[in-house]
Amino acid sequence: MNWVAPIKDEKTLDDFKKKLKETDPKYYIMFEIGIGTGMQLQDILQLKNGDIRGKDSLTVEIGTKGMQTTFQIPADLKKRIEEYTEGKPADAYLITGTSNSNSPLSREQVYRVFRTVGRQVGLNSIGAQTMRKTFAWRYYRETGDIYYLQQLFNHASPSITYRYIGEKPNVTVMFKKLTAEENERSRRMLYKDNNGKKRLNNIVQTLNEITLELDNPANADSFYGRVDTLLNELEEIMENYKAEL
Repeated sequence: MNWVAPIKDEKTLDDFKKKLKETDPKYYIMFEIGIGTGMQLQDILQLKNGDIRGKDSLTVEIGTKGMQTTFQIPADLKKRIEEYTEGKPADAYLITGTSNSNSPLSREQVYRVFRTVGRQVGLNSIGAQTMRKTFAWRYYRETGDIYYLQQLFNHASPSITYRYIGEKPNVTVMFKKLTAEENERSRRMLYKDNNGKKRLNNIVQTLNEITLELDNPANADSFYGRVDTLLNELEEIMENYKAEL
């Protein structure tokens, strides 16, 4: 499976958005929220109309540790959201499975639509991270601020964020990260409340759960596609980690 990359070509991005809108406006607004804020797909799918309508920002709890991250909502996106949610109940899900459903759209359905529409516009590497990576790449292109993205995504270092958006690291930024002050800050963060071990244990637990599920014949092909993508990313990260030891 190919690495899921940001959509860097503006025409391709516009074509993809138009096709999503033609398929169903809910996929279009979901994608606009993703590339406009940097929120993860699972968090967007849990939004209700009242959570995001009329808001300039949105605070979301990330992961099992309850860490909070605030995502900004640009003015043009805010307007699109207001148009999409006009007349809809505040307590109803923003993106529902069907027009008559009270349940949110499933991740699997999003994958299916993304892949189908992606192929129509020549994109063969589409996944849940496409929205977030596209947001990050566009933000970095406009501002050059890799540190904001690193903090927003809770990445351990700028090198991970550069790799995430498919950009060559800025040597000046990387040198700054390797200063004694930055390394000492990382030490404090990892030792505080046993945070480092908790994060590692969460990753190990998730990998163990995935390992047990690999032989489950009831899994859909999309499960194996996600696992393959995850392993590709983990293997590359581990190779870079070992190279820096």
